[in-house]
Amino acid sequence: MNQDISRDPIAFISQADHALSTLWIKELQLAMPEEKILAFSDMSAIEREQCRVAIVANPDPAELSTLPRLEWIHSVWAGVERLMADLGDTKLKIVRLVDPQLATTMAEAVLAWTLYLHRQMPLYKQQQKLRLWKAQEYITPAKKTVSILGLGALGEAAAKCLISAGFKLCGWSRNPKQIKNVQCFSGNDGLKEMLAQTNILICLLPLTPETRYLLDAEKISMLPAGAELINFARGAIIRDLDLRAALDSTHLNHAVLDVFEVEPLPPNEWHWDHPRVTVLPHCSAPTNRNTASAIVAKNIENYRLSGAIPAHVDTRRGY
Repeated sequence: MNQDISRDPIAFISQADHALSTLWIKELQLAMPEEKILAFSDMSAIEREQCRVAIVANPDPAELSTLPRLEWIHSVWAGVERLMADLGDTKLKIVRLVDPQLATTMAEAVLAWTLYLHRQMPLYKQQQKLRLWKAQEYITPAKKTVSILGLGALGEAAAKCLISAGFKLCGWSRNPKQIKNVQCFSGNDGLKEMLAQTNILICLLPLTPETRYLLDAEKISMLPAGAELINFARGAIIRDLDLRAALDSTHLNHAVLDVFEVEPLPPNEWHWDHPRVTVLPHCSAPTNRNTASAIVAKNIENYRLSGAIPAHVDTRRGY
């Protein structure tokens, strides 16, 4: 074991409430009992001086800046765009959570809400309000094309679930990919071609400078009339007013939105009352503390043994 870095305390830094932070620290400590994990507020001046690695969940950058020897931080979230924006130009290495359980949970949510749209549940909800007894014509999944924006670990796991359910699958990524039973597209021309044949569009992209407002009025108009949309990625990938216009005009039939540019979604926002919108409270794929803690523990163990910081975020690409 590298004795030089083996015993320095690990800070847990989060802007979450005390109860949630305590749960995280308890789970992390169980996963690595040989380590000393402390809430930032509980660390002495000497412990802050010694700290080389911090585990974070939406940390306060000011607290991170008081750890003079800090080399890297391990986020317990998969998405890191908020963290990168908060830290700005930093020399810290940022390690994001890569958890297979997260992909499984997301795939479950993608399947559930795709079926919600496919089986016309929003329409049946409206019919119930009107006390209207009317069965809609059933369409088989094989006649619906579901397209996924983003073919990383989350996208591939979601695609497998949707294929098993019988849907025709398309997928788009920045670079060309090949996935069994998925018609894959890439680049701007590929995106246009895919959108034109999509009945249900699912967004699982990371938020980067290239994906911010990727789905604007022009791109949304490329979808067939009556198409539907699920956003489980980040709110800023869709230009909000363009989305509203497409829903108001009924070019888009319905949107399931789990993410928004401002969260929690303020009570006066238009999404809450729009008849063609389902609002979810960023719940599609919550981090599992148990599996996440085991992954963080393994990464820190490897660091203790080798001194090498785990694979970290490419700040130019944003992930």
